[in-house]
Amino acid sequence: MADRLFIIIPAYNEQDNIRQVVADWYPVVEKHGNDSRLVVIDDGSRDDTFKILQQLSAKLPNLTALTKPNAGHGATVLYGYKYALDNGADYIFQTDSDGQTLPSEFEPFWIARTKYDITIGYRNKRRDGFSRILVTRILRLVVHICFGVYVLDANTPYRLMSAKTLAENIKYVPDDFFLTNVALSAIYKKRRQKVHFIPISFRPRQGGTNSINLVKIFKIGVSSLRSLSLINSKI
Repeated sequence: MADRLFIIIPAYNEQDNIRQVVADWYPVVEKHGNDSRLVVIDDGSRDDTFKILQQLSAKLPNLTALTKPNAGHGATVLYGYKYALDNGADYIFQTDSDGQTLPSEFEPFWIARTKYDITIGYRNKRRDGFSRILVTRILRLVVHICFGVYVLDANTPYRLMSAKTLAENIKYVPDDFFLTNVALSAIYKKRRQKVHFIPISFRPRQGGTNSINLVKIFKIGVSSLRSLSLINSKI
């Protein structure tokens, strides 16, 4: 039986982008078998994001559209990961709904899936502004302080994980944690699992507006120091 791929995409107020994002990523799940799924989770959007997803899912059998009360990016990603694990995924890939990542760069991740526990995209071709690059550098420092490990790009929304190792590691992440991917990146490294990085491109947002600004991200990073340290103490 072919490996089942679940692509997890959180979405909040992305009515301007969501049709194109689905059009971009749906062929990837089609390529990897009838049992693979593109799972888009609407995080309580105030626009027509979920309505559009419902319309698309009626025509696309491998698209699963979910909705939930607004809880933020990290909680929504975590919700998607648990959904994938509960529904028989063998490998879970996560990206975002703003159109900044390229499906054309996915295949090397899939090829590497049996060699590594997690493969993370390293954003070495970034066009999303210096402030976002600064956030990545700050989070790299935060991870080193809290976990004592070095992670090249901890919060990249471009990662492929085996279901087995994700199930082992996800139990350390609180349900409402905002920096889910940062925590998971650090957990994989801390537990000395096989972590691999592949360079990826990172475009500017393709439409809509970013709901998170630099000040908010900085505050979240500072407030998460205690939570990340607590996660480290449980590993």
